[in-house]
Amino acid sequence: MRTLLTAAVATILLGPATASAAEPLVFWGVQAEQLEWRTGDDADLAAWEAEAFAGADELQAVWRSRGEWDPDEDSFEKLENQARLRVPVSDFFDASAGISVSTPHGPDRLYGVVGIEGLTPQWVELNADAFLSDRPFLRVEAEYEALITNRIVLSPLLEIELPLVDDTAIGAAAWGPTVELGARLGYDLVDRAISPYVGIHWERAFGDTADLRRAAGQDIDELFVVVGTRLMF
Repeated sequence: MRTLLTAAVATILLGPATASAAEPLVFWGVQAEQLEWRTGDDADLAAWEAEAFAGADELQAVWRSRGEWDPDEDSFEKLENQARLRVPVSDFFDASAGISVSTPHGPDRLYGVVGIEGLTPQWVELNADAFLSDRPFLRVEAEYEALITNRIVLSPLLEIELPLVDDTAIGAAAWGPTVELGARLGYDLVDRAISPYVGIHWERAFGDTADLRRAAGQDIDELFVVVGTRLMF
């Protein structure tokens, strides 16, 4: 998912002398930034954000999945899968492009997606994506890892999703953003491979998107306590 983690996985799996200078390193990895249970006033949800990748430094194939499962309704609240190709554009940033399928909240949606991801000079992990169709939207994610000790890490997270046109079937109105804000306190149990955490997660719709959801009887403001783990292998 991110340049530095990719390099770390390659080093762990292959070691420094796996390939000659004339041969590109080929590596793979799977990582889940979020694998958690969310408990709120009105609902409990299982949620995840995960990625699998394979390739070389110059080109990687990437599969991403994110979603929310409501056990009371026995159904998905959100489900999104992406297939991308990723290439480096600088020492700390990669660009990617591919397709995204969003289901089952409202009608299924198919998007082309282009984005950039990496590490800013302030050590903020940044993902910025444009989802392209006749109902386009933008998504920006920013996360910072603050070391409390060598093993205890506090990770604040901000995500903003901005519809560019109305898509009333999925409760989105043009220029009405949805914001997710959270913080997770984790413990690196096995290096960075297994890191259980606890935290909070807040979601809020604004503008015309909030008005649209109120009219449909949907919540526009939700707060969850979360417990989960990060995985990387």
